[in-house]
Amino acid sequence: MGHLSNDEFFAKLVELFDSRKGKETGSIVLTQKRLTYDQPLPAPETADSTVIPDLHPPRPLPILIRATNAKGKEDRKAKEKIKLSTLVAPEGLPAFFERYAEVCKLGMGSLKPRDRSKRKGKAKKKTKATAA
Repeated sequence: MGHLSNDEFFAKLVELFDSRKGKETGSIVLTQKRLTYDQPLPAPETADSTVIPDLHPPRPLPILIRATNAKGKEDRKAKEKIKLSTLVAPEGLPAFFERYAEVCKLGMGSLKPRDRSKRKGKAKKKTKATAA
């Protein structure tokens, strides 16, 4: 599957969050990274150079945004894994991230929080045991 347009990505992301509403288990994984392939890197000036050329690219780089429903290998074979991705141009980043934050806040508000009471109880028992 290729990259979606930004508007299609947001529509599918809302659907992904809505599909998790009311379910007991499941995760949604959101990732972002800069897209660096096909970018010419400047040649290092000297062998001792401490400047890493990748940190200062000659032009701004686009960002790759991904979202999945974190299904495993079996679900991929059964076509239940959902994978979304879009490219964001450097000049469109502020507007994209404003909308992305709104969609994520609305979507995450409807997700069920993780039950951490078991872990907290075990941690308290350990601290009591070490204190005694």
